[in-house]
Amino acid sequence: MKRIAIIGGGISGLSAAYTIEEKRRSGTPVEYVLFESKPRLGGVLVTERVDGCLVEAGPDSFLTEKPWAADLCTRLGLGDQLIGSNDAARKTYILVKNKLVVMPDGLMFMVPTKIMPTVLSPLFSVRTKLRMAREWFHPPHKASADETVAEMVERHYGPEMVDMLADPLLSGVYGGEATQLSVRAVLPRFADMESKHGSLGRAMLSARKKMAAAPKAPARPLFTSLKNGMQQMTDALVANLDPNALKTSVPVELLVRELEGWTVSAGYQSDQFDAVIIATPTPAAASVLQSADENLSAELRSIQYSSSVTVTLGYDDKVRRALPPGFGFLVPRSAGRRMLAATFVHNKFPHRAPADRAIIRCFLGGARDEQILQSSEEEIVQIVRDELEQIINLRSEPLFSRVYKWRSAMAQYSVGHLERLQRIEALRQNLPGLALAGNGYTGIGVPDCVRSGTEAASKILAEMGIWSAA
Repeated sequence: MKRIAIIGGGISGLSAAYTIEEKRRSGTPVEYVLFESKPRLGGVLVTERVDGCLVEAGPDSFLTEKPWAADLCTRLGLGDQLIGSNDAARKTYILVKNKLVVMPDGLMFMVPTKIMPTVLSPLFSVRTKLRMAREWFHPPHKASADETVAEMVERHYGPEMVDMLADPLLSGVYGGEATQLSVRAVLPRFADMESKHGSLGRAMLSARKKMAAAPKAPARPLFTSLKNGMQQMTDALVANLDPNALKTSVPVELLVRELEGWTVSAGYQSDQFDAVIIATPTPAAASVLQSADENLSAELRSIQYSSSVTVTLGYDDKVRRALPPGFGFLVPRSAGRRMLAATFVHNKFPHRAPADRAIIRCFLGGARDEQILQSSEEEIVQIVRDELEQIINLRSEPLFSRVYKWRSAMAQYSVGHLERLQRIEALRQNLPGLALAGNGYTGIGVPDCVRSGTEAASKILAEMGIWSAA
């Protein structure tokens, strides 16, 4: 009987455990133990019901185009529970000079693909619009070394595009800064388009034409979630695992590589395993691997994380009718606010609130505002209410509020991240029976974490000779 330890009970660790559980149920001689330092499993996927509304503490959805999360839900029997975002109402604003300006039509991430909506938009200055026109003649360029997203975007469109779009968009996804994040790790498609086409606009237009020429497939929503919230996924995972294999409130303190496997020390007990999957943030992975390989530990510790705070406010029908249409707004750093973005949840996912309720979800923190974690929940709610009053003239008292703090939750893929991953993989190969999973490596979204945990488990099972690597 082969034994596998899984360290970390977030979505990555649970996905790894479920992959092994499927093999165990089919008769494969394998067992696992999952260690989680906190009292609950599921990590940042936390859903609450408040005043008839569904409130997400962490991610509220995932990108539909990344299939791994939806595929897992289907395997768990949740296929009929998947819901799409209300894209007919999709409209996003940018805060410019204390006013919300809608992002122009045809803007794909930060690349304009339609001329007239961009030219007519008050979002950009004349200078930036001229840069956009010249960008169509940008020659192919392959950077000799990794660079930041800001450097690449500024080369094409100028600094205003970095401030107005690149930085706010990346803050929302990574909690990071365009001046720090690696373009090769965060936007590999853009780096590839620049090397082949030069102009990002021409490359996007070419891709759009190819898609238009392909056989028509049913339009898919941009975001996918679950009817009862994202925690429905982790609850289903836990329900499908062996309850005797789940150890909560049991932090792993040390891993020791032995001749025939690993010793896992957790609390006052140690146990022997043939293999270990570490599905924690990389600083925690670095700590437990310190005695096994100092170099690997150092590389893992060098991956930085940022923290985030989400604030959900519930309002009545009067506020709902007064809010702007659309999904919400982004706040550039230059606007001088603490808020990074806000989502009008009742528009994005109408299933989340009754018809007479409005849900506004606000985001704070990120790489530049770690100190927000030191503020009390009351202080944070007041900050958000003050800024909502200034931005959308919202003065009403909320019916309810919820504040969630996520310390060191989002990995920062800084310049050189891909090279760091190569070094980590080379060092990992010197430690047979070890796999790494989580958001610190090749993607921070829920689908990426599902893929990461599944692939880690598959790799270990293949090494043991009990599952084909294919």
